[in-house]
Amino acid sequence: MVGNDVSRTKITIGVCVMEKKVKCGSEAFSGPMLQILERLQAFGEFDIVHFGDKVILEEPIERWPICDCLIAFYSTGYPLKKAEAYAALRKPFLVNELGDQHLLHDRRRVYERLEMFGITVPRYALVNRESPNQELDYFVEEEDFVEVHGKRFWKPFVEKPIHGDDHSIMIYYPSSAGGGMKELFRKVGNRSSEFHPDVRRVRREGSYIYEEFMPTGGTDVKVYTVGPEYAHAEARKSPVVDGVVMRNPDGKEVRYPVLLTPIEKEMAREVCIAFRQAVCGFDLLRCEGRSYVCDVNGWSFVKNSYKYYDDAACVLRKMFLDAKAPHLSSTIPPILPWKVNEPAQPSDGLTRQGSGIIGTFGQSEELRCVIAIIRHGDRTPKQKVKLEVTEEKLLNLMLKYNEGRPRAETKLKTAVQLQDLLDATRILVPRSRPDQESDSEAEDSEHAEKLRQVKAVLEEGGHFSGIYRKVQLKPLKWAKVAKANGEGEDEKPTKALMILKYGGVLTHAGRKQAEELGRYFRNNMYPGEGTGLLRLHSTYRHDLKIYSSDEGRVQMSAAAFAKGLLDLEGQLTPILVSLVSKDSSMLDGLENASSEMVEAKARLNEIITSENKTVQSSDLPEEKPWMVDGCGVPLNSSELLQELVKLTKKVTEQVRLLAKDENEELAGKTSYDVIPPYDQAKALGKTSMDVDRIAAGLPCGSEGFLLMLARWRKLARGLYNERKERFDITQIPDVYDSCKYDLLHNGHLNVEGLYELFKVAQLLADGVIPNEYGINPKQKLKIGSKIARRLLGKILIDLRNTREEALSIAELKSSQDENAEVFSIAREDTDNQSKSQSKLEHAAKGSLNSEKSIDLEDDDDKEPKYRLDPKYANVRTPERHVRTRLYFTSESHIHSLMNVLRYCNMDESLQGEPSLVCDSTLDRLCRTKELDYISYIVLRLFENTEVALEDPKRFRVEMTFSRGADLSPLEENDREASSWHQEHTLAVNGPERLQEAGSYLTLERMEKMMRPFAMPAEDFPPPTIPQGFSGYFSKSAAVLERLVNLWPFNRNNSSQANGK
Repeated sequence: MVGNDVSRTKITIGVCVMEKKVKCGSEAFSGPMLQILERLQAFGEFDIVHFGDKVILEEPIERWPICDCLIAFYSTGYPLKKAEAYAALRKPFLVNELGDQHLLHDRRRVYERLEMFGITVPRYALVNRESPNQELDYFVEEEDFVEVHGKRFWKPFVEKPIHGDDHSIMIYYPSSAGGGMKELFRKVGNRSSEFHPDVRRVRREGSYIYEEFMPTGGTDVKVYTVGPEYAHAEARKSPVVDGVVMRNPDGKEVRYPVLLTPIEKEMAREVCIAFRQAVCGFDLLRCEGRSYVCDVNGWSFVKNSYKYYDDAACVLRKMFLDAKAPHLSSTIPPILPWKVNEPAQPSDGLTRQGSGIIGTFGQSEELRCVIAIIRHGDRTPKQKVKLEVTEEKLLNLMLKYNEGRPRAETKLKTAVQLQDLLDATRILVPRSRPDQESDSEAEDSEHAEKLRQVKAVLEEGGHFSGIYRKVQLKPLKWAKVAKANGEGEDEKPTKALMILKYGGVLTHAGRKQAEELGRYFRNNMYPGEGTGLLRLHSTYRHDLKIYSSDEGRVQMSAAAFAKGLLDLEGQLTPILVSLVSKDSSMLDGLENASSEMVEAKARLNEIITSENKTVQSSDLPEEKPWMVDGCGVPLNSSELLQELVKLTKKVTEQVRLLAKDENEELAGKTSYDVIPPYDQAKALGKTSMDVDRIAAGLPCGSEGFLLMLARWRKLARGLYNERKERFDITQIPDVYDSCKYDLLHNGHLNVEGLYELFKVAQLLADGVIPNEYGINPKQKLKIGSKIARRLLGKILIDLRNTREEALSIAELKSSQDENAEVFSIAREDTDNQSKSQSKLEHAAKGSLNSEKSIDLEDDDDKEPKYRLDPKYANVRTPERHVRTRLYFTSESHIHSLMNVLRYCNMDESLQGEPSLVCDSTLDRLCRTKELDYISYIVLRLFENTEVALEDPKRFRVEMTFSRGADLSPLEENDREASSWHQEHTLAVNGPERLQEAGSYLTLERMEKMMRPFAMPAEDFPPPTIPQGFSGYFSKSAAVLERLVNLWPFNRNNSSQANGK
């Protein structure tokens, strides 16, 4: 047998694969298989024999060429069982075992094998059907989850066909994110997925795997092994984001090499051994600090990487020699035989850029970090309806969803729950309306009006989305009733309080504002003149994390911003689920400062309603008006308040007249009208205004005249209590909010008195809103530090981690420069270089200080990270790295953070320190008052690479802010303002300085000024060298030569089936 002929000087390698997998054409850059085979042949130790399709498909195995080593793997049309028979007959050394390749066609068996070897997979369950649409007693589907054998999977979850060759994979999204389904498929042109907003039910025609959706930051990792000891990883944009395939100028999908952690390298080794496939590709998901294998593909090679081809050829060479010629030396020659003719690889890099907005401090200054805190975009007014209910249908509904507990409150959020409430409300709403002027029926009329309002809200948009509607039912009174069996008594609720919260939905203008701001950031906040960020991001040198509060409008603003920032396409729901992380503890809530805010509002009420006002304390200089209690409150506020009440009543009456026709139309309809078709944009914010509704003289958006009237009527009643003759100044921001909304979106209705009301409300709101967060600087600082305490702590972590990373890379670079003349090209692959490379990896990855949670018990790294592998990257500056952290929140956190930044020096521990914000900006902020929709604060950290590492001036912080959406279209009549007004949107102001031009704020001082108001120092984990990304597999000749025991199941033993 040829395999036993020791006298042969060359080993025969048989290539028994379909011809399309070798790509023997005349391409300038041929297929990976051909590239590697040519390198193997260049060693002069191997003869390569291509079987060809005709032989494989038509010839009997006895006539197939005889070889020592066999490369054989399945692809479409390949006779795998025939190849198995050949291997049993000739017993060559197999690179990939053939029998185990059958496993790869069944996802169930793949997951079973992975679990058998202890390899982490996503949480999953199997649904096996023997026939299409077979009903299974262990499978339950509800609106937002499926349950398999008692194991529940909440949306978003993934649905995979059991057949490995079926690539139609579905992701189902929760109703709280808008619902819908994304279908993933093999790339077609530049598409790899499609979003279907109306599909909400899972497939039932076959057998499927259901598994937990893993948020990976919009990135997939593909790992390629060549034997158990070698693994190469590449990252690409995940198809779950927008389904658009990123391609280079040659039409190839853009992928970049990334570093594997030690744990991931061990996983690669285990996958290789588990499936007995030396050359093997598999998909890796990184989620919350852990890695999971979600698919194993079998034979796969990296495309378009000369360095990888070199490595693969060297590893395969050693594998073949160990198996068939162990007496021959497998030492790699100093210069690889094909190196002489290797074409040069293209390289492109980024030019150095300075600060951009404020001005550069020299071309040696590099941007290292961008931190932005951004308020959500334009929204509909937030609304609340409260009514006491005694109707049995509503009380029974409460008991149905609180497990029959008569004293427990119930929250209704899901579609099924809200549909039950709507059905009950439709029956209870009277078909005709009594004369609302009749005093005797006033109470019943108000109750019926509120029920009608509840019904209208529930019908709005035609589909229930928990992202902006929720109902609470709280029992108020109870009665004793006899038990059904006559033994004893039960308690039963007889009255309950119903609270419906709705509105606050991102409008088409809000979505447009957020998306355009994302584009502005892409073009202006990063180096590279507009393309710089996309280049950094696509090459995994941009570490992006986006956080949002729990509010739907905030989440959608974050998703729209990400779409503009990263130049994505398609619907917001997949972008939201893939890229945005919710952190309500950091970005939601006012509970920590509730008592201080109550105190501030009480004092504010005194100032506004008082006839006599003190503009300034006698001991304060006139040039610092922001130091006065109630700064910004108009001197004639008490008169303005009375005018506000009068104009609010006038506008409410005008809206009532507009709603009269709609009321008459509603009265003639039955209580079971068909729900209008679902329109996702009504819940999530459209990209354009409702042209058809506007043309028909209806309000913009999904709000009808009935709800518009209810909104204004509630404001008119709440602003002034005529019986108690008392003003409620907390209603002023709501009146102002409604005025702005109707002027912008319902200007075409020509509501008389609305503009006059807006001007009065604006004057009062400019005094009320900033002072709700503190009546003077010291109180603003106290309230701000309590509300933004956790956010401030996280910002300090971001800045600290960036600094440690930059210093690690700088130290590494300095070390490399010192050794540059010592190591020649000929000695690149020596053991010393290997040690130097190990030091590089250790230092560079030491920069990856984990994004620590501030809670002590949660000190693990929970954010997936993707680091460019510099050994394989075709970029000029692989060490360049920018961290971006985006925090989307509400008005309270923007005001709170701004108050801490400008007044932090008033803390006792910082006496004598100047403010972080210059006086001119303090004065401008005092006059600005409103931080409107899409307002933001940006901190950018720069490193001056020409300054000594220990010098405090090494790192500079630049602070800017924007007032957000510009109100000028509502206040001016020029052509530009008219254009904006016609589009029902407002422009967003550009950034303004918080520091004097040319000033230099060091990171050290920034930390000193902010730390007293952030989470306590003892809660911050000390800087450590993380375990993750401690290096990638070293490619030196010395390490390759140490690849012993490559195949524990393929040792050179003639008794084995493969003849080794």
